[in-house]
Amino acid sequence: MLREYTPRMQPDAQERRMMRRFDMRLPAVVRLDQDEFHTETQNVSARGVFFYLDRQVPAGTRCDVTLTFPPHITLTDAVRVRFTARVIRVESPLPSLRVGTAAMIEDYEFLRSSGSTDFLSALQREMKVPN
Repeated sequence: MLREYTPRMQPDAQERRMMRRFDMRLPAVVRLDQDEFHTETQNVSARGVFFYLDRQVPAGTRCDVTLTFPPHITLTDAVRVRFTARVIRVESPLPSLRVGTAAMIEDYEFLRSSGSTDFLSALQREMKVPN
């Protein structure tokens, strides 16, 4: 489910990415203005996310992306994270009708889960130093 993404590069090409990307198919909700799209991620890094939409979105467009990280990744309850992001690249919809969309993460927040403990609270408890 989680494996490191190795980009295909031309022999003379330089990789511009600063952060390692991981192939992660995670449920995602992308909100653009008043429209909401249910999709899944193709890959995720600390600074960006790549997903598919059924329409083209211009580069520079701001969006909210909510991801759900499952328990086998968080090693606790499922965790929902909402990113404020900006579209930086849109790939041609060929050969399918889905449009590849790369967005740079500008801000994020952990969302409370419906369970008794959320990921952030569990993390804070783990980091607490006894007096």
